Amino acid sequence: MGYASAAILRSALRRSGSSSMASSYFANRGLASAPSHERKVAILGAAGGIGQPLSLLMKLNPLVSRLALYDIAGTPGVAADVSHINTISEVKGYAGDDQLGEALEGSDVVIIPAGVPRKPGMTRDDLFKINAGIVKSLCEAIAKYCPNALVNMISNPVNSTVPIAAEVFKSHGVYDPRRLFGVTTLDVVRAKTFYAGKAKVNVADVDVPVIGGHAGITILPLFSQATPKANLSDEEILALTKRTQDGGTEVVEAKAGKGSATLSMAYAGAIFADACLKGLNGVPDVVECSFVQSTVTELPFFASKVKLGKNGVEEVLGFGPLSDYEQQGLEALKSELKSSIEKGVTWHAKSKNPTILSVYEPVKPIFRPLSPHLPIYKPQTSSTVSITNRISAMILTAVPLSYAFLTLKLGPICLANESVYQALHYSSKLGPISLQITALAMTYHLVHGLHDLYVLYRP
Repeated sequence: MGYASAAILRSALRRSGSSSMASSYFANRGLASAPSHERKVAILGAAGGIGQPLSLLMKLNPLVSRLALYDIAGTPGVAADVSHINTISEVKGYAGDDQLGEALEGSDVVIIPAGVPRKPGMTRDDLFKINAGIVKSLCEAIAKYCPNALVNMISNPVNSTVPIAAEVFKSHGVYDPRRLFGVTTLDVVRAKTFYAGKAKVNVADVDVPVIGGHAGITILPLFSQATPKANLSDEEILALTKRTQDGGTEVVEAKAGKGSATLSMAYAGAIFADACLKGLNGVPDVVECSFVQSTVTELPFFASKVKLGKNGVEEVLGFGPLSDYEQQGLEALKSELKSSIEKGVTWHAKSKNPTILSVYEPVKPIFRPLSPHLPIYKPQTSSTVSITNRISAMILTAVPLSYAFLTLKLGPICLANESVYQALHYSSKLGPISLQITALAMTYHLVHGLHDLYVLYRP
């Protein structure tokens, strides 16, 4: 029964002509022949909606020797399930921060689908606030345990998470622009599918380059360069472009808030990872579209066709002649894409020196704190802050938190040399009632101070 089912699936794949890779997965139902190179692939976020089907597809890829599945929880079960498939790769699951290093060590390709999915009404930009921190922590681990791996970024918004990853690698001295990719393959897959349906051609024969970025209008399919050629009207090209740009939203709405484009994204991620593995193995003329560091425009990152080789990006290819409509689209996307890139870079810079929103403001350190990762704060002296808040802030700075942090040896978050003297000075001017006012205000600021600490130290 199992062989019959596999035969049916193999036949369906060949008829649909979805891709040469998809067909090759099922070319041999039994154990595939050993690959000429030992390749380890790590999937970070393997227990999620994209991670699970992606894990399945990578287990079917004969170019993978070892498959490491990592997530904060749930991966042992996913790994056990996938490991029962009779292909050559060895599968192991890892869960929790303490196992992340082991999952990454020795990896040739790291795929990152980790993060929260899109929900109805949520844009990729909305995802930024959550997924940026996840990407940063994972890339810090990559920099430590497998700095030479090819990193395939799926976590959205790709237009911002790829620049964040680049900044993380730069801060660790391991950045190689040839080894960092934003996976935009799903845009290509959609463009091919939609074009084939409209042009009435076999989708297996279709090629449509997609340039720009990976969100909304930054996605620019070049239907003028699509092959095989079809005589489509301007209105049809406009509709195809719009549908390709809004493909993710189409799926989110169709799932009525219960999911996003997980299955098609897993397929696209597997296609691109397969291309990376082929490039590493020396297969010639491997070309895919990807969001990479680029000089084809004035933007620092841009998606276009990329030739892959043994070190990752072998050559970033130009995008050739554009139609008038595509040229207008290119100019229109640049400002938004630039903003998204800068947002990622700025977020990383701020994440190294977090700003706490309270009665404190960061100042240039005048002496080394116990922990070099913590900024030094002093009370505001702005006229916008009442004298009561000023007093309570000084007392809170000088006594409770300083004492607690020094005692616990966690490092002083608030150390200002003159705080105690300033507090005494203001209290003496206000008189006895100042103690009662300060006590009330201090309670208020203590609550906000604890919230600030939570924001600073939360994962």
